[in-house]
Amino acid sequence: MNRLQSLARRSLLPILAVVTALLLGAVVIVITDFENLSKLGSDPIAALGGALAGVGRGYGAMLSGAFGDPGRIVTALQSGNEKDIATAIRPLTETLVASTPLIFTGLAVAISFRAGMFNIGGDGQLIVGALGATTTAIALQGVAPAAVILVAAIVVGTIFGGAWGFVPGFLKARTGAHEVITTIMLNYIAAQVVLFALRGDFLRQPGGGQPISKVMTTFVDVPGILPLPGIRLDFGFVVALVMAVVASFFLFRTTKGFELRSAGFNLTAARYAGMSAGGSIMLAMFLSGALAGMGGSFMVIGTVGQLSNDLSGGIGFNAIALALLAGLRPTGVVLAALLFGALTTGGKLMGIQSGIPFDLLFFIQALVIMFVAAPGLVRTIYRIKPPKPEAEVAA
Repeated sequence: MNRLQSLARRSLLPILAVVTALLLGAVVIVITDFENLSKLGSDPIAALGGALAGVGRGYGAMLSGAFGDPGRIVTALQSGNEKDIATAIRPLTETLVASTPLIFTGLAVAISFRAGMFNIGGDGQLIVGALGATTTAIALQGVAPAAVILVAAIVVGTIFGGAWGFVPGFLKARTGAHEVITTIMLNYIAAQVVLFALRGDFLRQPGGGQPISKVMTTFVDVPGILPLPGIRLDFGFVVALVMAVVASFFLFRTTKGFELRSAGFNLTAARYAGMSAGGSIMLAMFLSGALAGMGGSFMVIGTVGQLSNDLSGGIGFNAIALALLAGLRPTGVVLAALLFGALTTGGKLMGIQSGIPFDLLFFIQALVIMFVAAPGLVRTIYRIKPPKPEAEVAA
């Protein structure tokens, strides 16, 4: 019971932040609906009603695009037709597909932030991991079975991402170089390394002018969860959930996880207590990079199927926002990633059906980040009392 109450208290402010962002997003939709607002002078009630109806259509389309139409899903399941079932559940599965790399990178950011390291290099670590997986898969093509290629590619990609994350951790621990600067610079270096690799004949798609790799789904692929036509959801999502459980256990149930969090709370105190603060920093950054590299590996082997220089699409930076929204807790990262995945997937249908620009989703995400970063503002809006100081609670 106490655990549920604690979870409810931790979840209250993020939930209210999301609700407030959606409400402000609705206000923006109304004031930018110039077609209806142009009628304010002649028929204000109809103008406001039309604008509010547009908000309802937009958010309704977003929900339908993110999770599907429940009635259609039930009808398809009753019919038993595989094509109808796939069409009905595709919005939900696409939301899970979009959430998968966000879970990996969100966990990566959460682990590094727990150690007091501001890892801004998720994009670089993801794409370097994807490069390692791509190189391994193509090198083993025709030499090993598909299952061996898959496992080897994911393992190598994870190690590549971990090594790329280890570099700023090592520089921080040994030279004091600020991780924000080094991780940002390594993002640019990673992009150039991948671009250089894609210009070689070994990785590049034959006969293609664009810097993209060979299509790997012809000889290796991540198995799908649902054997339905057109469904892209694969076991990468399951692995992401397993990694969330592993990360939670490591952070809150192991000695190394305690040392890592202690270094994040107070580096000097951790050293005084006999902990290897530098080792915790390097370990945290290696694990952070490894998780991001694993996410990139599953993308390039599974849902995307080939490596390109813009594979990440800014996922590493979105992961920072969702990790903060999740309070740096692995369980919260999964939920926040599902939210961001739903916004991304549902926003496409919202734009098609209602004409609301897709850029509004980035505005809503920015509002969510703003309200999460300003909990005092949310408490003021909803008149929520701040938590009592620990000394007062103990007394």
